[in-house]
Amino acid sequence: MIGSFVIIMGVLIGSFLNVCIYRLPRNESIIFPPSHCPHCQKRLKPIDLIPILSYIFYRGRCCYCHNSISIQYPLFEGLTGLIYFLTYLKFGLTTEGYFMLLFNSALLVVTGIDARHRIIPDSINLPGIVIGLIAAIFTIHISFLNSILGILVGGGIFFLIALITRGGIGGGDIKLMGFIGAFLGVKATLLGIFFGSLIGSIYGVYLIFIRKAGLKTTVPYGPFLATGAFIAALYGDDLVRLYLNWVLG
Repeated sequence: MIGSFVIIMGVLIGSFLNVCIYRLPRNESIIFPPSHCPHCQKRLKPIDLIPILSYIFYRGRCCYCHNSISIQYPLFEGLTGLIYFLTYLKFGLTTEGYFMLLFNSALLVVTGIDARHRIIPDSINLPGIVIGLIAAIFTIHISFLNSILGILVGGGIFFLIALITRGGIGGGDIKLMGFIGAFLGVKATLLGIFFGSLIGSIYGVYLIFIRKAGLKTTVPYGPFLATGAFIAALYGDDLVRLYLNWVLG
């Protein structure tokens, strides 16, 4: 029953995360005005805002102007529910678990915004760094010093890459890695970079050989870093243990 409750809460919060993804890049308030259709601006009623179900009932269209609504909305609602459930299984209903739910929620917003607009707002990264430091004080998964080192290592690596590539990495990615480092500490941050780079490389191969994209095609890196951080936070130690067992026999 607790797991079901966590999933429902995740789906409901996913609806709010969609608001953040839509409004933050436009510098709009995430509170006012209330939810409305992005096409006709009609204010939506509570019955129109039931996560996932309203989208299915109205067949992916606004019930007032009948314009299509992005599939992103139910996808992110369902994905948030899944991620909340997986986070609950790993950390339970603990202080650490609540901080990790907040962390993963921010990663989802980063993924949605960077995928669509290719920016990562400071309004996520900078408060995220502060909250990560606070989390290190009130939880036991990393020390406060490890959190600071995570910021320096995560942000520092990408700052050096930006210098070497002369802008190949954006400032948003550098600050994102500082945010991730504040929450995960040095070891998990490095694992997150590895997982994110691996997933990004696989996607790059797909673009080149399947989609026939050129070598100069650019893709937003934030979603891969966010995915790598999520994997490292929940399964990093288990994956490293499996790998060592495999290598060492």
